[in-house]
Amino acid sequence: MTDELVFPADFLWGTATAAYQIEGAAREDGRGPSIWDTFSHTPGKVLGGHTGDMACDHVHRFEKDVALVAELGLPAYRFSVAWPRVMPDGRTLNCRGLDFYDRLADELLTHGIKPVLTLYHWDLPQTLEDEGGWLVRDTAFRFAEYALAVHNALGDRVDEWTTLNEPFCAAFLGYGVGVHAPGVTDPLGSLVAGHHLLLAHGLATLGMRAQTRPGHRFSLVQNFSPVLVDIDDDAYLDAGRKFDGLHNRFFLDPVLGKGYPADVVADMAHLGRFTQHVLDDDLATIAAPIDWLGVNYYAPTRIAPSTPDTKVEHWLPGLRNVRPLPHHEPTTSFGWEQRPGSLTDLLVWLGERCPFPLVVAENGASFLDEVTPDGHVHDEERTTYFHEHINAVHHAITAGADVRGYLAWALMDNFEWSKGYSQRFGIIHVDFETQKRVVKDSALFYADVVRANAVAALGPQRRGRRPTTADPWGTTTLVDSRDDD
Repeated sequence: MTDELVFPADFLWGTATAAYQIEGAAREDGRGPSIWDTFSHTPGKVLGGHTGDMACDHVHRFEKDVALVAELGLPAYRFSVAWPRVMPDGRTLNCRGLDFYDRLADELLTHGIKPVLTLYHWDLPQTLEDEGGWLVRDTAFRFAEYALAVHNALGDRVDEWTTLNEPFCAAFLGYGVGVHAPGVTDPLGSLVAGHHLLLAHGLATLGMRAQTRPGHRFSLVQNFSPVLVDIDDDAYLDAGRKFDGLHNRFFLDPVLGKGYPADVVADMAHLGRFTQHVLDDDLATIAAPIDWLGVNYYAPTRIAPSTPDTKVEHWLPGLRNVRPLPHHEPTTSFGWEQRPGSLTDLLVWLGERCPFPLVVAENGASFLDEVTPDGHVHDEERTTYFHEHINAVHHAITAGADVRGYLAWALMDNFEWSKGYSQRFGIIHVDFETQKRVVKDSALFYADVVRANAVAALGPQRRGRRPTTADPWGTTTLVDSRDDD
């Protein structure tokens, strides 16, 4: 008999989506344009010229989509609210737009599904972007007002509240390297945007907690990429420290009450002083207590040092003398390395660093699966991916990490940002021409795991090892030398 890894009795299982990626109805019920509407309609910004105008047409099909979640027996559904649907100009409440989320929450509860609500998944109202967006401090206060409005409206039914999803992407991809909306390339400005996003999180958390009902829980979701280096020496480890600092610790440490990491501030000083935008009470606000940290994990990053005269392209604006290396096989269709052991390493690292529980808020993989003539989607690669990574979560719990939940990304195939509809992450297949849904084999596998609250044990997973030298900054950097094989 195959050994089973059993999860804690109260472990939260579910799946997740984001508003712009699935909703559609971009010009209905008073919804205003977001930065992603503008960006996706700009020629050359999104692969294939795709937009989220229709996406998965979820606004018109949400009852059937919720029924699919219920049929799979998934206890929780994480979704995001579109700020421009609720406040088209970023300020004024639009009751017709808010009504959609009112009905969605009711539908979920009718099926016994816990709503896990995210307030911001990158769709800033275009009106606020025209006023400076996340580069200006005022946007943080407008976000707090928006958060309180939604909390007032849905707080009688929703008790899980996440402020932001992946501020790293919103700040660095959107304002640093410009591959996401709003498409700005301003490395120093991206650090300022990152600070304003964290300030928005803190202001919203304090405001909602002040008006909360008993049992409400507040969180922030961040994306992490643990660092792997091939050589255990000072140059490689310092390159790993730099990448880890800007990618992982820049957004985490202020939430932990540690302020911005001193080594990162020093690394980025050549851009200018972003800290001049950090006012007296900002760090205390950002460190507002949360009830859990959402962890999004897809892949590690392999890092090596580079010389100052080497031209290197990467997604960390302004970071110098660092060179990302190619991912090792196997990879997903996105080109991301499949390494479940790095998820274990990450959760153990966070468990040692954070005073609050962890929830894996996104984890999944894109593969180019198709509906076969028998009408099914036999996505064996994705099924294997989930099997391995759910094992990795259990390994982290066994190692002492306080992990309370796992939300598979994504419920359905959707608009994958600058990649348009070229990547399929869903456990439900979507034909974007007909909007027909087909439950994939990976969804059936996942449903079995959830039903049993257990997963079949696999063999040992490859993990990194700590460097031989001291790591005073407490980074995620681990050594993955081929000599270890």
